[in-house]
Amino acid sequence: MRITRVEPFILHIPVTGGSIADSTHRISHWGVVGTKIVTEDGREGYGFTGTHADLASDRLITACIRDCYAPLLVGEDASETSRLWTKLARHPALQWVGRAGITQLALAGVDVALWDLNAKAAGVPLWHLLGGAQRDKVEAYNTDIGWLSLSKEALLDGCRAAIEGEGFRRVKVKVGHADLNVDIDRLEAVRRTVGSRVTVAIDGNGRWDLPTCLRFCARAAPLDIFWFEEPLWYDDVASHAALARASSIPIALGEQLYTLDAFNAFITAGAVHYVQPDVTRLGGITEVLQVATVALAHRLPVAPHAGDMSQVHVHLAYWLQNTPALEYIPWIKDAFEEPADVVDGFFKKPQRPGAGTTPKPETFLRYAKPLA
Repeated sequence: MRITRVEPFILHIPVTGGSIADSTHRISHWGVVGTKIVTEDGREGYGFTGTHADLASDRLITACIRDCYAPLLVGEDASETSRLWTKLARHPALQWVGRAGITQLALAGVDVALWDLNAKAAGVPLWHLLGGAQRDKVEAYNTDIGWLSLSKEALLDGCRAAIEGEGFRRVKVKVGHADLNVDIDRLEAVRRTVGSRVTVAIDGNGRWDLPTCLRFCARAAPLDIFWFEEPLWYDDVASHAALARASSIPIALGEQLYTLDAFNAFITAGAVHYVQPDVTRLGGITEVLQVATVALAHRLPVAPHAGDMSQVHVHLAYWLQNTPALEYIPWIKDAFEEPADVVDGFFKKPQRPGAGTTPKPETFLRYAKPLA
């Protein structure tokens, strides 16, 4: 499977309700920024990273794919995923200018496309190519009902609809107001609404400092919080470790970590309980598999962050040994040939060959943006 073409693309797809916000971001579209890799036998593989749909920065990613990675890939055997990942990720010139950020996001699009190609060539879904499913079901948790931009009434209505109407037994609620009392009030209302048998996780998106988190956790602990995701600044290992020692609420993190070494630092410091690698941030599937191995060695559960909106991660979740649940945000699923769908609170098991990353033809007509 010799590679003949590497073609980057940018798609901007609207989010639910026109606009959403967490404690640090507000967006109206999700960026699906990546690459199509074509081989001499006519096969096509698709991969992408997830962005906030800023066209200027998205073009930096596609420029990296086109100008830096494509020349290193054309003529190569697409089946050699591990070697090609190392060739790109450890290229002397490229690692000099970036081992995180744009180069990793671009690498994610390339690496996922290579895995998609290989699964299609084998005629099997990605989870099968990796070695087979290790569970019959993957439970979903609904993040799309919990945005900070929602009023308390809309938050509670969303919880009811997800649980009573769609069969979810897990929800995630965003926190991070300037006044933590607002978040406590919202969480208390959520717990009263959903009852004791529904799992409630929370996500701070790195907004608060350690003293604020300590005060918040002392008050939130009686609400049976499943995890506190990104409570502190993303790279602050010491403060996460201090919070983990002080609170009974487990810590989840990883969406803002770009390397295996970054995950290893948090894991060995006892600063994380739920490990959340993301194929769109770590440079693709190849390094997520490495992180998952380290997490398993420490007997920590892996709950991938869904920068891909779970199109790829649903395959990984079926394959991984230690995944308690997978994030569900439905913004982009209908843009793909095999959507990451949830039925009665569980992800449907993918059946088509590939990694779930092939867009429908009309997707490019509706959402494509110019590369320059």
